[in-house]
Amino acid sequence: MEAMQHFDLCVIGGGPSGYAAAMRALDLGKRVLLVERDRIGGTGIYNGALTSKTMWEIAQRVSSTNELMRDRGREPFRLSWEEVQRTVNEAAFERKYLHACHMQLLGSNATGTFCHERGHARFTGTSTVRIERGEHVVDASAEHFIIATGSRPRSLPTIATDEHRILSSDGIFNMEEQPKSIVIIGAGVIGCEFATIFANLGGTRVHLIDRADRILPFEDADVSELIARNLERKGVVIHRSSKLEQIGLVDGGVQYTLINANGVSETVVVEKALLSVGRVANLDGLGLEHTGLHIDPATGLVPVEETSTAQPHIHIVGDATGSNMLVNLGEMEGRHAVERIWAGRTDRISYANISTIMFLDPEVAGVGMNEQECRKKGIAHRVARIDYSCLARAIAMRRTKGFFKLIVSNDAEMRILGMRAVGEHASSAIEAVALMIRLGIPVRELAELVHPHPSITEGVQECARMLLGQSIFKPVVFADRMRCYDWAPDVAVVEAA
Repeated sequence: MEAMQHFDLCVIGGGPSGYAAAMRALDLGKRVLLVERDRIGGTGIYNGALTSKTMWEIAQRVSSTNELMRDRGREPFRLSWEEVQRTVNEAAFERKYLHACHMQLLGSNATGTFCHERGHARFTGTSTVRIERGEHVVDASAEHFIIATGSRPRSLPTIATDEHRILSSDGIFNMEEQPKSIVIIGAGVIGCEFATIFANLGGTRVHLIDRADRILPFEDADVSELIARNLERKGVVIHRSSKLEQIGLVDGGVQYTLINANGVSETVVVEKALLSVGRVANLDGLGLEHTGLHIDPATGLVPVEETSTAQPHIHIVGDATGSNMLVNLGEMEGRHAVERIWAGRTDRISYANISTIMFLDPEVAGVGMNEQECRKKGIAHRVARIDYSCLARAIAMRRTKGFFKLIVSNDAEMRILGMRAVGEHASSAIEAVALMIRLGIPVRELAELVHPHPSITEGVQECARMLLGQSIFKPVVFADRMRCYDWAPDVAVVEAA
């Protein structure tokens, strides 16, 4: 065993949030130990953000190609599962290679400020950890610790995932061949993304079980209904308002029984099942009992205030907090924690206007509040919505499914409260609005900004013009494609001319 080394910061977990924290500490001249028991990059690379989105990109291209094929009366194009996996693995390797080269060069720096250890870390005292990998054991101490151990797919006591026929969102990447049929349990973001992937690849009959009356219930109805229509158009069977009564293995497949809203029972046999009911924080086996921190038995989490715990020198960031499980938020929390420790940062983390994207068909991006959130909070607001079918760039791309929706305060200032973009280039289109929300720039500036033509972002500008009564196309003429309306508590929706 090596002699104990001392560091300014020990980061446990090398996923997006831990890696960001370690790099920010290096910026501030600190001596950093980064510990990862598996693979640097975590879910941000493997079994998550990068791999699933690479698979989505492949599926989107297959779907786009087949739309052209159908228009010309040709046979559909198919990729083998082996080809899909090869591309996904290539993408993961490229990202892994960047991290590996980066850390190798940092570790060889003569200053010795960065150290990477692979193994399982657990606390042996309030300021010491032991890192074990086989017979290799390292003891270390640090002034500060950041726990960034990520998350794993949530399991259910009534459903046993064997990762062969009943899969988790991790195990689905290890399938040896594409299933002919699959049932997805859970119609949140992850479930709907995989439903989109398999529907677009073709060759898989997809069933999606939703306990609510519509998929993606946290989004506005017009968003979730458009996504549902597109999934059903591609053959996905959506079991709405359905309770999973039973699921189990049968010869060669998986059999499940549902009870729908009318109490009618239905039994279906498929080849595979995907359990997609969220994720839980990885906090087991960390030796937290030696730190004075305890896991709340009700939540399974360590109580945190922002990233701070009851021990001032220990922070928890990213998925390990059990909330806001997004790569960009995890990175923000990791950097914020380091800056609170050493850079004198005192402001609170703001989650109010975070840009998000869901890889569906079409993609969905958002920032700020949506309509149902405004209504739940009783905030009077105005809404402008325009369909992609009114946009020159969307028409040129032959991708006219989707819409922009801009939500502002219902007053003279018309402060931007939020935006939803559903369609091609959605994630790129929201960034200007995200910046405007952050800086408090009025919607009039967006209306007067000269946008490139033809571009998808012209739709955002047209929404701003609609709110000001200055749009090129008038909602009164194209009422089926454009809407501008007000909402206030206890007042019916009022359409603008």
